[in-house]
Amino acid sequence: MPFVDRTEAGRRLAEALEEFRGPDVVVLGLPRGGVPVAFEVARALDAPLDVLVVRKIGIPFQPELAMGAIGEGGVRVTDPEMMQACEVTEAELNCAERAERAELGRRVRRFRGGRAREPIDGRVALIVDDGVATGSTARAACRVARAEGAARVVLAVPVGAPDSVAALEADADHVVCLEAPAWFAAVGQWYDHFSQVRDEEVLDLLHRGAREGLEPQPIAVDVDDPPARDEQVEVFAGPTPLAGRIVLPEKPGGLVIQAYSSASGRYSPRHRRIADVFGAAGLGTLMIDLLTRVEEADRQLVFDGDLLAERLAGVTSWLLAEPGCEGLPVGYHGTGPGAEAVLLAAADPGSRAAAVVSHGGRPDRIADRLGRVRAPTLLIVGAADYTGIDLGWRARSHLTCVNELALVAATGTLFEEPGALDKAAGLARNWYLTHLTGHA
Repeated sequence: MPFVDRTEAGRRLAEALEEFRGPDVVVLGLPRGGVPVAFEVARALDAPLDVLVVRKIGIPFQPELAMGAIGEGGVRVTDPEMMQACEVTEAELNCAERAERAELGRRVRRFRGGRAREPIDGRVALIVDDGVATGSTARAACRVARAEGAARVVLAVPVGAPDSVAALEADADHVVCLEAPAWFAAVGQWYDHFSQVRDEEVLDLLHRGAREGLEPQPIAVDVDDPPARDEQVEVFAGPTPLAGRIVLPEKPGGLVIQAYSSASGRYSPRHRRIADVFGAAGLGTLMIDLLTRVEEADRQLVFDGDLLAERLAGVTSWLLAEPGCEGLPVGYHGTGPGAEAVLLAAADPGSRAAAVVSHGGRPDRIADRLGRVRAPTLLIVGAADYTGIDLGWRARSHLTCVNELALVAATGTLFEEPGALDKAAGLARNWYLTHLTGHA
């Protein structure tokens, strides 16, 4: 791992940015993950620190997959090729943008608390994030800064995908990236510690940055007993090696396979947070990426539910043969295309799934096979995701197994509202405890 955490990454990045020291520099962190990195850069360069708020626009049925991004000042960046591949209409894009605009406004109010933004007109806008994957968010940030009159736009990240970093040179005057490995899969892959950054941490760092000379205080972390097993694994589902992360407590009450239609889902802080909720309840988890790095570039494979389901079945056989897992009940957990995959895998006559949680996705695409699912199935949807609710009710009309539709209040498609992800994870945890271990 090149970086221990975002703090170390920020200090190393600051060393490479010494040439930009000067009275006209403003350091702009991209919340949330970029702010801890930007804090260290601002301290080292003795420059003012602010946030530049941008929002990713996700595919309606796969929120983690970006079809564009928006920023302050009405800036919008879209990916026409992605929209075409996923058959997203302009009307769907506009609907998703309206929802993200509302969240963008909330975050601006949250992070700034009514204080004026640090002016960047005629100055050097030094934009900092914790890494670059697709580059859509960084691209929006550069264009926002440019539109607001920055004399020069500099983008600085500790790590990034080579192609994305190179493409961003068209939007920034200068791009600084410490690591651009050819085998890049996800930003979190290049950090030893890559937990999700909370709003409160962002506010604290911005507050510290505004108080010159104040040394940051260490954050207390509760340390629990380590799990009996926590390691990256390579799983062969047929001839294809798949990457995963297995975490097993001393005596797991059951197992949950978290399935992703990508090559890097196991690195997502959001996905890891869900796994932590399951682990705290005594459940073993296997976060598995059902595609290789090469395969995930093919959008047809990302949405090939039959292929993903076939691989999930192979992954299940592998897991149940692992020491300490023999004979344990298995639950499936899927989001986006992974949600369809877990339902398809559970519909197979030979499926060994004892419980299923489907979070989002497009279950209507596999309506003809939902009646074959025998494992108790929970569908989780945001209460403000009206399309998702409609799809959920349609899916229930085809399911013949024990099933429920759970709505998370005041939540949209992305589950990024405060506490929303934890609520969804809690619903899934309780479902597994009921149907895997017999007690909630």
